[in-house]
Amino acid sequence: MGKFFVLNADDFGLSKEHNKAVLEGYNNGFLTSVSLLANGDAFSAAVNDILPECPNLSVGVHLNITCGKSLTNCNLLTNQNRLFNGGFLYFFINSTRKEFVKQLEKEFRAQIEKVKQYSSIDHIDSHDHIHSIPEIFKLVAKLAKEYQIPYVRTHYEEIYFVPEFCKHLNFKFPFNLIKVLFLNLVTKENKKTIQEQGLKTNDYASGLEYAGMLDAEVAEFGLKAITDDNCVVEAIINPYYSNLIKNSQTTEFTLTQDRKLEDTVNRQGFEITNYKKII
Repeated sequence: MGKFFVLNADDFGLSKEHNKAVLEGYNNGFLTSVSLLANGDAFSAAVNDILPECPNLSVGVHLNITCGKSLTNCNLLTNQNRLFNGGFLYFFINSTRKEFVKQLEKEFRAQIEKVKQYSSIDHIDSHDHIHSIPEIFKLVAKLAKEYQIPYVRTHYEEIYFVPEFCKHLNFKFPFNLIKVLFLNLVTKENKKTIQEQGLKTNDYASGLEYAGMLDAEVAEFGLKAITDDNCVVEAIINPYYSNLIKNSQTTEFTLTQDRKLEDTVNRQGFEITNYKKII
């Protein structure tokens, strides 16, 4: 099989700045894969202006039921203005309710079918990792099989620690660590679903433990923690292009063109690729 590294940009289609980050990362860096928001404000520009310029880009659906406006009438997921207003815990608690799941499926289908109008789809994931909830994951896997989407993201990340101590003092770190421990736990169940449905998934995720603090050094230590000789690693980033502000997302944009990081990936024995190429 081999060792494969997929650099994936979530939130494609969210804004013109997210779209610009994808275009620049593809043309001038090693960004190979994106997850597209069907209800993003810049969806039309993403599919009409950016995708035609990136013919070898791997495109996935970034299912979104936590922000923005729904594509369907799903009152259990939104407020009266059809704006999503639930969080992870709300979806976890309600994930076994029959009517709730019915509305989820209707919205997920609408989002998948909207993306499918403009592009082939080779992977599927979700905003805020909502599909990691096992009952929702089963629904997403069922839809992936039906729509012939070969890869569904899972979230197992090896626990590791970078030498830069100040990152561990950041208020985000303990929250992220708890999140990763939870995601690692549910991934065991979700990978059983993958096998049952005859689908594929990444073996490891990267970028979750230090989300909001991700830089080239963190990415390097995350890769070093993976010792398998045969695996698919998906590095999850949210790149944002801006000359005016500097934040975690603009830092993640610079990663798409960081030649030192690219060299590190290669030296660790990984082939930089995407889901389109390894189906």
